[in-house]
Amino acid sequence: MEQIFMKPRHAAPPRVIDAILQSGWLWLLARICLMIIFIASGAAKLIDFDGGVAEMAAAGLSPAWLFNILVVVTLLVSAVLVLMDRAVWLACGALSVFLLLTIVIVHSFWNMEGPKAQISMFFALEHIGVIGGLMMTAMVSRLRRLIRDAGA
Repeated sequence: MEQIFMKPRHAAPPRVIDAILQSGWLWLLARICLMIIFIASGAAKLIDFDGGVAEMAAAGLSPAWLFNILVVVTLLVSAVLVLMDRAVWLACGALSVFLLLTIVIVHSFWNMEGPKAQISMFFALEHIGVIGGLMMTAMVSRLRRLIRDAGA
């Protein structure tokens, strides 16, 4: 009798999908997709500096102008490092810390009530998801470098 449940083998994707997954252009596109939120936020706080300062003041951060500068530098420098595939572990770590601090300082839903608490919780969960993406980006960058160095 034919066995219905066979031990599954490693399910490799079709060759074309495998080639796409290993391509440099998809790796760059993935980094662009992840970094666009940080580039947009950093650029907005730089272009509308007074608006960024107002955001920092609304979050209770003082001096607000200094925090705005630190946020802009963190977001833009980290995004550039990730896009260049340089010190990705450091850049992703900095962005993850930024997101965690944002949850605690701005989106502290546990200290809120009603719809504001719910919206802040959704932002916090979104930030946690992005942190997971940042961790994977750091891991993939490291693994790609190890594979490249091993083949050299």
